[in-house]
Amino acid sequence: MSAATTLVFDLDGTLADTAPDLMAALNFVLKREGVAALPVAAARRLLGAGGRALIQRGFAEAGRAIDAETLERLFVDFLAHYNAHIADGTQLYPGVVAGLDRFAAAGWRLAVCTNKMEKSSKLLLDKLGVLDRFAFVCGQDTFGIGKPDPKPFVETVRAAGGALERAVMVGDSKTDIAIARAAGAPVICVDYGYTDVPVAELGPDRVVSHFDAVFAAAAELLDAADVELDAHKSNPPDRHCERQRNPD
Repeated sequence: MSAATTLVFDLDGTLADTAPDLMAALNFVLKREGVAALPVAAARRLLGAGGRALIQRGFAEAGRAIDAETLERLFVDFLAHYNAHIADGTQLYPGVVAGLDRFAAAGWRLAVCTNKMEKSSKLLLDKLGVLDRFAFVCGQDTFGIGKPDPKPFVETVRAAGGALERAVMVGDSKTDIAIARAAGAPVICVDYGYTDVPVAELGPDRVVSHFDAVFAAAAELLDAADVELDAHKSNPPDRHCERQRNPD
């Protein structure tokens, strides 16, 4: 594999099961506002768009609206509580550490692109002992816009020293699929993460049920991309014919 190969990972629901601590932080702010606490099991339909969206969805579950000013106030408190308890119940999924080591041994660049805030992302990865495995960590606030806009993915690959044509997104939700499609990159989804629709129904290029399977899936996608690129180079468009069809 080329040294420019880059794997870009989502964090919540892909690398780590963060639901216990995210839901605890959500319930911390909901309780203060007189909103009923939600079970950890609700994370599958609530997580994935960042802390503000999580709070909004928590209120919506109770049939309550929340104005922008209140949302910002609660987000500050949510974030403070979450960062203080960021790894109380969070764990890496089985196979993640061994998988990251295998990718690194193959010479692949590794990065994270998440809708979690950058500071929280780095704090969590550090607490879990894997921050040093990643060349770059992108949060929702790193480039001023979050997923599924393609900018975070494109800039993350660039910042990691990779090449967009040899980059693969690895995630767990429609947001990860959407950002990969928008950036023109293949996408692998794990089926154990946070999504209210089975991820296989959302059309990723590959679906895996264990982190151990990501390596083979990524290699297969990159090999297919190389074959397509070689075919394109061997049969370039006939510019003369194009000019004849489009004389202007």
